[in-house]
Amino acid sequence: MFRIHRDTRFSRDKSPYKNHVGIHFFHESTKKAPSVPGFYLHLQPGESFAAAGIWHPDAAALERIRKRIANGDAEWKTLRRSKLPIEGGSLKRPPRGFAADHPFIDDLKRTDFVTSIRLDDRAVCAPDFLRDFARSCKTMAPLVRFVSRSLDLPW
Repeated sequence: MFRIHRDTRFSRDKSPYKNHVGIHFFHESTKKAPSVPGFYLHLQPGESFAAAGIWHPDAAALERIRKRIANGDAEWKTLRRSKLPIEGGSLKRPPRGFAADHPFIDDLKRTDFVTSIRLDDRAVCAPDFLRDFARSCKTMAPLVRFVSRSLDLPW
């Protein structure tokens, strides 16, 4: 779980506490590798969501993910054909060492590999919320599996 205090040093909003709860479920290898994928739960009135993937991976991890995509990995092709949206930051130009005309150039430009599912307030407050959250994680698991395998982490 993330801390409740906000970092107000560079913010115009000096309110000391966050108005949301963030919980990150890291991969079991988090102590062995600096960048690992995982699942995330964000609870905030009207803004709740479940997410999965890897956010701001280090340069070595990002390079390994990109190389697997660039080599035409079948798992990545299947993932992109699915309806799972991939979100996060992206470069404006192709990363060094990758051709601008690569069929997956938009994916190779990514700096994050994340997907998310919105959760409405009624669902979050429902008695079966944990079951629904687990179902959301199962839906997003193919991305976490792909990133885990790209980083030679157990799945």
